[in-house]
This record gives sequence, C-alpha cells and structure tokens, in this order.
Amino acid sequence: MILIMRAILFTGGKQYNIKEGDALKVELLKTDGKKTVFDKVLMTFDEATGESKIGAPFLAGAKVEADVLEDGQGKKVTVVKYHAKTRYRRKIGHRQMYTKVKITKIA
Repeated sequence: MILIMRAILFTGGKQYNIKEGDALKVELLKTDGKKTVFDKVLMTFDEATGESKIGAPFLAGAKVEADVLEDGQGKKVTVVKYHAKTRYRRKIGHRQMYTKVKITKIA
C-alpha cells in the first residue's frame, strides 16, 4: 500500500494543493542552499487513512520540505496602455521571477 500525503501550502500569497514528488513554480524564494522548508501549511490529508487536519489558519508543527531545482523568469507578459484622442501610448513588458521546487516530505 502506497502512503500518499497531500497538503495545502501557502507561499507567495498563493495556495498550492501538493503531494510528495510534485514539482511546482512558486514566487521567488531567498534560499541559501538546495533545500527549503515551508511552515505555512493550511491543511494535510492522508489518502491511505482518510484522516485530515485543518489549521486555523495554519497547522501548528506541520511543515513541508522541498528541494530547490532552479530560479528563473517566466514568460514575458506585454501590457499596453492607451488613451484615445490624447496621443498617449505605452507598451511595457514584464517577466515574473520564480523558484522551481520539488516536494520531498510532508510532515
């Protein structure tokens, strides 16, 4: 029987539904090494037993360990501002920074 733990993680102002082995892109993290620990866990769920724990708002003592795979920039988003009849035009590009992590352990 395979034990699968799921969790809802809060980081960078967003919530992620994750399980062990997932790779995801989160907002840029300031990490010193190759590993990071997330301590803002909203909920955990064990699929084998059906047991779930819900925090208010975060679970005390729950943490998610992850390996940092890479830092990078996302695809370019073009923003255009235009005002009619006033000769006002602006074209701006933006590339959001991200950190790609792989979830190794949910505890």
